[in-house]
Formats: sequence, structure tokens, C-alpha cells
Amino acid sequence: MSNLADGADQLFASHVLAAGGTLEAVLPYEGFTGSLHADESRSRFEDLRRAAAKVITMPYPEPSDQAFLAAGQALVDRCDHLFAVWDGRPARGLGGTADIVAYARARGRPVTVLWVEGVLRT
Repeated sequence: MSNLADGADQLFASHVLAAGGTLEAVLPYEGFTGSLHADESRSRFEDLRRAAAKVITMPYPEPSDQAFLAAGQALVDRCDHLFAVWDGRPARGLGGTADIVAYARARGRPVTVLWVEGVLRT
């Protein structure tokens, strides 16, 4: 399961596929591709979306905090174990990693946080 956002989401999804796993994508809104600024991010996204066994798109026409929260919660509801690349800091907006980790923990899902000590997010 992945939201296929640029960065860690796409990297993790690529590794799952490379290891022979099955990818399911949960997208926050219609037209999510347009939110990816770099051509290489859009290209990776399209490749991953095509490789996904299933793609679920939340019923939102445009980006919003609620769309991102819904996509993160839907991902947690469908997963057995959440792997989160997260520095442990509060979410920058509703639906950020901190919110999704809290949601997973409240649902009793195992959570593994991946973060390299000393690295700062930008």
C-alpha cells in the first residue's frame, strides 16, 4: 500500500515491486499527478500507478487536507503493518505523517518508524 507521493512513498513502492511484492495505491484526489512538480516524479508516479495491482482514488476533486487525511486513513485501514518514514515531529497539516501514524496506532496496527538519527526534514 502506498499513496505514491514524491520521495519516500515512491521509493518504498519501487522497492516493494523490485522485491516481487504487490503494490496497491491509494490516491488522495483526482488529478494527483498534477501535484508532482518534477517531470521525473510524475514519470515515476505513472510507472508505479501502471504497475499497481489496484488503484483507489479518494472522492475529492482537488487537493485538501481532508483528501490527504482520507487517503492516509484508507491506506492504514487496508494494511497489516505501517512503515512510516517520519522524524517524529507533528504534522505540517491535517493528514500528515504524524496524523497517519497516530491513526494506525489507535487502530492497533503495528507501526515501524524509519528515520536516520540526525537527519532533518526540509
